[in-house]
Amino acid sequence: MMKKYISLLGIAMMSIIYLQSVYGQGRLVDRVVATVGSSIILQSDVEMQYAQYLAQGEKPNEEMKCFVLQQLLTQKLLSQQAAIDSIEVSESEVDDNLNRRMQMMVRQAGGKERLEEFLNRSLLQYKEEMRSNVAEQLKAERMRHTIVSTINVTPAEVKQYFESLDQDSLPYFDTEVEIGEIVIKPELTKEEKEQFRKKAEGYRQQVLNGSDFGTVARLYSEDGSAPYGGELGFATRDHYVKEFSAMAFKLKEGEVSPVFETQFGFHFLQVLQRRGEEVNVRHVLIKKKATSSSLQRAKAKIDSIYEKVSEGKLAFHTAASLHSDANETKYAGGMMTNPEDNSPLIPINRMDKETFTAIDPLEVGQYSKSFLSADQTGEQVYKFVYLKSRIAPHKANLGQDFAKIQEAASQDKVNRKLSEWFEQRKENTFIDINEDFLRCDVLKPWMEENKEILANK
Repeated sequence: MMKKYISLLGIAMMSIIYLQSVYGQGRLVDRVVATVGSSIILQSDVEMQYAQYLAQGEKPNEEMKCFVLQQLLTQKLLSQQAAIDSIEVSESEVDDNLNRRMQMMVRQAGGKERLEEFLNRSLLQYKEEMRSNVAEQLKAERMRHTIVSTINVTPAEVKQYFESLDQDSLPYFDTEVEIGEIVIKPELTKEEKEQFRKKAEGYRQQVLNGSDFGTVARLYSEDGSAPYGGELGFATRDHYVKEFSAMAFKLKEGEVSPVFETQFGFHFLQVLQRRGEEVNVRHVLIKKKATSSSLQRAKAKIDSIYEKVSEGKLAFHTAASLHSDANETKYAGGMMTNPEDNSPLIPINRMDKETFTAIDPLEVGQYSKSFLSADQTGEQVYKFVYLKSRIAPHKANLGQDFAKIQEAASQDKVNRKLSEWFEQRKENTFIDINEDFLRCDVLKPWMEENKEILANK
């Protein structure tokens, strides 16, 4: 597996090195591969997207460049209409998107320094080179949303869509369940927290004594921003939890904060730059971790809640609303939803091992005993679950699967709306594609200007 990863990463970096020769060093001449209205798409645009595809661990596939160019063509049409409709994106939105992309690339390259070595430039320089393309992508996404935002489907349309499907090829659904959860997170005492606060304070003192903040963050911070030296990019006050915002927006540029606590752990930060109502900071985070004593207290608390619920002294949904620490479910009476379609039915093959093991022996209406699990951040928690209903494996039908069929019908309507929009825009927009891409079947619908060439192939 490691050899495969290194091989694929090497291919991706070879593509990036190729891009440097195309437009970074000027030894080769870049070329236009498509024109959409007043905009052009360069070979380097296609190669950059393809390099990112390879960097995600995908196998080399020249056909993928056909799909990359198709995506860039749709992006140009959407962004041009966005300009006409005065659709804009903020600098902070672009910064946030760029930061997420950079974090992913740093992880895939094996570190910031290694990625910069491959790119032959700093990440800040690379981010600036990508900025205009990312801004265009965000405008295109916003335009796409505008086109389909008013679409909805009626029950009659759902029924009509289902009846139009090949009844012999309907999907088969595995067992699904409706379940609720009550979650208790270990709470640390002030004394238990002190070890983590002291750890953060020790790293802060290194910075105050002259160590580079970015180096300290890269070495010791437990936040996803560590590979970037802790830098978070420009953001508004409401982007962060209140304790972090309060500290970030009261300091002067260059000032280092004292250690402070949030729900994520102990931080200290430095303000790098202010820009209107936005601020760019870098920080170090030391997470609070459960101790054996705090886990024992959490176990005792959830067992007490379980006893009251299982004996009928306290309703499950009331107990969840009053006591559960899972904000994602407590305000819904503890009931969980399928993140893929927001329905209450969850396929058992999508559950984590611990929850499946707890649910599997239960009858409908029963509660599991408490068990140790992990929350969405990976932190240890105790929980017990409630089985409200179980649907056996079955072929898709309107009675049991209305929500899924409704989602499919809605997506079908969205696709048809977008297809109509693109067909109309293509008819009224000059589009020219380099003959090197005539081999791409996926691009033939775009080649209205190349019909004569295609006819002679």
